[in-house]
Amino acid sequence: MPIKVKKIKRIYIVYWILLAYVVVALVWWFISLSTQNHQMSTFKIADLHTNDILYSEKYAKILEYKKRKTAQYILEGATFLLLILAGAIFVFRAIRKELRITSEQRGFMMAITHELKTPIAVSKINLETIQKHKLTESQQERLLSNTLAETNRLDTLCNNLLISSQIEGGGYKLSKDEINLSQLIDQCVIDFANRFQQRVILKNIESEVYIFGDSFLLQIAINNLLENAVKYSSKEKPIMASLSLFQKCATVKIIDEGPGIADAEKKMVFTKFYRTGNEATKKAKGTGLGLYLSNRICQTHDTNITIENNPN
Repeated sequence: MPIKVKKIKRIYIVYWILLAYVVVALVWWFISLSTQNHQMSTFKIADLHTNDILYSEKYAKILEYKKRKTAQYILEGATFLLLILAGAIFVFRAIRKELRITSEQRGFMMAITHELKTPIAVSKINLETIQKHKLTESQQERLLSNTLAETNRLDTLCNNLLISSQIEGGGYKLSKDEINLSQLIDQCVIDFANRFQQRVILKNIESEVYIFGDSFLLQIAINNLLENAVKYSSKEKPIMASLSLFQKCATVKIIDEGPGIADAEKKMVFTKFYRTGNEATKKAKGTGLGLYLSNRICQTHDTNITIENNPN
């Protein structure tokens, strides 16, 4: 377990011990003051003379004073208790969030390390093979094609990391140019069909659909959605990319026949580093950035992104 996580958990345990001590001290304070108030009232009543003509009036004043002090202690105690509990809940949520972020970052670092090493290792082996062995033209072409695919994968990963950081930090300058969305999506589908020649990638794209936006960001968003469809659906099942225009509103759909996402997780998958708990998806490679980045890109374009169940 990383040192940071251990340290946070120790702080977490110490905090709850201190919180329990403070609550117990508050209860002891209330009991002590209430006991003292009762004793003082009893002493004052015992000091009264029963033959005093003002006995009833003084007795009533003592009881009224005791009642006021009891109400004061209850009000002060309840106020302190509420403040302590509010602070405890705030700290508890902050610590839990820190632990969750730490866990997600640890998982992300493991995933990103694997995602970076794999294309580098494959490319290195392919190039060394070409360098050290006399290969036929077709063999060289296959190895070079494989190396190019791994390089594109590495480039996509680096773009996701860079753009995610720039958008979060406000460092990315968004351009709003008129772009042909039909051509952009069509080119994305062609690129994926070339990269994954064993997959059936269909398209139903309405022609000449123009929008204002950042073509680079939109291309990343579409590529991430296509990447997810390729990762999380069976190789035998087709993938469909569609674009339609209705009342000046463009709708893009990336449809696959994967295992699906539980309703409880449909919003969570757009969270940074989050990966669904579905075992079928856990086994697939990924960093938890794809849908997060696609969602952020949609937000910058005043567009909604949703997940729907495939009825078929």
